[in-house]
Amino acid sequence: MEDDRIIDLYLARDESAIRETAAKYGSRLRAIAFAILESRESAEECENDAYLEAWRRIPPNEPRGYLFEYLGRIVRHLAIDECRRMKSEKRRAEYCELTQEMAECLPGGEDVESRIEEAELSRILSDFLQGCPKEQRAVFIRRYWFFESIEEIGRRFGFGGSKVKSILFRMRKALKEKLEKEGYVV
Repeated sequence: MEDDRIIDLYLARDESAIRETAAKYGSRLRAIAFAILESRESAEECENDAYLEAWRRIPPNEPRGYLFEYLGRIVRHLAIDECRRMKSEKRRAEYCELTQEMAECLPGGEDVESRIEEAELSRILSDFLQGCPKEQRAVFIRRYWFFESIEEIGRRFGFGGSKVKSILFRMRKALKEKLEKEGYVV
């Protein structure tokens, strides 16, 4: 079923919207959650919670043209929240490592001004990624959005681990430079 039709079902408060969403995107949403949580059961819970959250948010939101991205963001945040609640240091260590890698090239804080800048930073990041070669952009997204390991990314693209690390290092450095050029202190 097309995304616009699924959104129409949500807007009409038709419960089949959840069934259609699960049929179309369920496995991909579980994969996002599983990459963060490393637990099939927890990933399934996050997937189901994402459907509930979508039900609550649509309406007023109408994510036409980006339904998967909308749902992916929800499930990703739910999985990260679940990861924070978990006691396993191993799972937390991977999340902290990735967060630290990105913190080195992104400005940020918890004050009101930082929150206002979020939309501008999103635009800059989007522009940056659009300007990168497709393969490098895919590696970056696989690492920092889908939380795939260096080894998984290497297998997916036929690269060695050192090449993946090198791509990511150069992209973080270029992103930092772009942000500094835009006036952000990193």
